[in-house]
Amino acid sequence: MPSRHTPLAITHYTVTSCLGRGLESNYRALLERRSGLRTGGFALSDLETFLGVVEGVEDEPIAGAFARFDCRNNRLAQIGLKQDGFMLGVERARVRWGPKRVGLFIGTSTAGVLSTELAFGRRDPMTGALPPDFDYAATHSPYAVVQYVRHILQLHGPSASISSACSSSAKAFASASRMIEVGLIDAAVVGGVDSLCQTTIYGFNSLELLSPRPCRPFDRDRNGLSIGEAAAFALIERQSANTPRSSVALLGYGDSSDAFHMSSPHPDGKGARIAMQQALYNAGLCATDIDYVNLHGTATPSNDFVEGCAVAALFGEIPCSSTKGATGHTLGAAGAVEAVIAAIALERNFMPAGVNTRTPDEKIPVTYLLESRTGPVRRVLTNSFGFGGTNCSLILGRTELPPMPTRETGP
Repeated sequence: MPSRHTPLAITHYTVTSCLGRGLESNYRALLERRSGLRTGGFALSDLETFLGVVEGVEDEPIAGAFARFDCRNNRLAQIGLKQDGFMLGVERARVRWGPKRVGLFIGTSTAGVLSTELAFGRRDPMTGALPPDFDYAATHSPYAVVQYVRHILQLHGPSASISSACSSSAKAFASASRMIEVGLIDAAVVGGVDSLCQTTIYGFNSLELLSPRPCRPFDRDRNGLSIGEAAAFALIERQSANTPRSSVALLGYGDSSDAFHMSSPHPDGKGARIAMQQALYNAGLCATDIDYVNLHGTATPSNDFVEGCAVAALFGEIPCSSTKGATGHTLGAAGAVEAVIAAIALERNFMPAGVNTRTPDEKIPVTYLLESRTGPVRRVLTNSFGFGGTNCSLILGRTELPPMPTRETGP
């Protein structure tokens, strides 16, 4: 089947989560089936639950010329960008293509809402006015993290913040790809950043979706999710003679919106299945071409069941797992986190086992991995499904990409 999407090289990528900072620490934790979920670590929550906290965020404020952007979400972005030589890779791409030809697309759900929560705690007792040092545009706004990253990476191309709940940063990959396909840009930094705040922790608890134990995706006794935070970034580039060689590429993407319910998936997995089918179609692949599926797998009873049935209907007995038992559900960052995990799986030739899951639900007809597998991995599909039926599937693969002529610098 011919591809409708020209494969794009993923020349650099990085992830920071509760498993650690950078690719190596996250890979080792996944390989050894270690979870980063723990109680405590986030003083603003007193609920009985486990969280995926990135250590040390409180100790690394944003200072100097960009001090107005200082908040937990932007600090997390700052930490993430410093890992794995990612900023150097972007600098070289900026020189290679020109700063106007490199876009920036970041997914986030609640962005810097913690800043507003803290500001409300410091309101004027007489007037109720927010403190004068509160800067909504630079902290809470969904675009704040994009504006901050744009400044420090010195990018002048198109930029956007994407907030479609838990599919946000997967859709960032799709949005950047479309921009490259139509010739508006030649490369893009894509990613996701979401940090812990009271709104998400207590909000999911009010929906009765928060587990008091470390989450157990696809387990027979699963009873809810665990919230985490993370920052993940990738640099995707159009192929040319000057593009660095990369053995990992974005082969295709698929979007859908079933709009079935504000917080529940379509009971037949309609939107999930459309997103996966669209990703296969755009990549010019058949279901049998996929070696491993990284499941959205939030560990809520209905979501896992619906997704599992949709995956089984399309792929049969394909190896699959959810990595949220290790990282927690990082919400708007989840799509980018798991795209980077897919890239790690391709580079390291392994399929990560599901952490915390002990007894896979026999009612869900999937081949759920309880032990990591090693061996050739050529193509991975990763799912990200959000509230309101906003779904996105990405396909990453190991491939030798042919050079294609293109303009190297923009106006």
